[in-house]
Amino acid sequence: MKILGIESSCDECSAAVVENGETIISNVVATQIEFHRPFDGVVPEIASRKHLEWITGVVQEALAAAGTEKNDIQGIAVTGRPGLVGSLLVGLSFAKALAFAWELDFVAVDHIRAHLYAPHLENDIEYPYLGVIVSGGHTIICRVETFDNITVMGTTIDDACGEAFDKVSKFFGWGYPGGPVVDKLAQKGDPRAFNFPTPSLHKGDHTYDVSYSGLKTAVINQLDQFWNRDYEKSPENIAAAFQKRAVAILAAKVKKAVKATGLKKIVAGGGVAANSELRRTLKEIEDTEVVFPSMKLCTDNGAMIAGLGYQYLKKGLASGMEENAFSRVDGFKKKYP
Repeated sequence: MKILGIESSCDECSAAVVENGETIISNVVATQIEFHRPFDGVVPEIASRKHLEWITGVVQEALAAAGTEKNDIQGIAVTGRPGLVGSLLVGLSFAKALAFAWELDFVAVDHIRAHLYAPHLENDIEYPYLGVIVSGGHTIICRVETFDNITVMGTTIDDACGEAFDKVSKFFGWGYPGGPVVDKLAQKGDPRAFNFPTPSLHKGDHTYDVSYSGLKTAVINQLDQFWNRDYEKSPENIAAAFQKRAVAILAAKVKKAVKATGLKKIVAGGGVAANSELRRTLKEIEDTEVVFPSMKLCTDNGAMIAGLGYQYLKKGLASGMEENAFSRVDGFKKKYP
């Protein structure tokens, strides 16, 4: 069963053809980074306009790369949430029109669930496992029973991890997108140059939650307070210390979740899953198997949408033409006790 996947939740315009939810036949990604770089962040209006300009060509390229005609496609999957509504509507409207014209079922899928599904496209992963989603907009620790049965244990109470990377990079003028820039600088720095704080979440029930607002504020506004003067106050050292603390905050909560659930398998996804420090630190958690997607599947892509969409469509769970786009996640169960 070949599924055409369409992704347009933010600033990547992507389409892919995936067979039986596991074999990537084609995966075309058109990135808008250069158009947003002057603004050090994604401009929603620019993003949606570029999707309008590109989506037809990107889908055609994905079909051509797969050597696939419309008669070979058995269903269409598209991102329905979460994301920039204007961008989402471009992909969703295109998928609806194509499904109508080709007389196919389509399904709108959750972008966050798709990030967790991405490693399944390259690995044989058994359920259940502990899922870790780390991106520019979301930081989530969850128990994953099936592709669509996910229980959130912890999340960010303020900034997402990737968002903190972007904001720190923007403040210091290091470049955009912030995640890869910080990671590259950190390779040449010494994390001992700054002893940035770990947030204290003692008020309320935040056993597995994380916070990045305070860390971001410390790096941007209180740098000297945490500076070890035996080291140079260089961009490389700032980046190394910030990145190490940011990853340590998340890793500590993941370790706690592993102990509480008894799950020995950790599956990570999302743009920040490409970060070298995160990959190294999670793989060092004792008595666990950690699975990451390849670099090309960490960022937004149509293959993860097609793969997850297949799981719904094979069960007959198609969307109707009344389906709308939504900016936020929905449908996750309450936090794991």
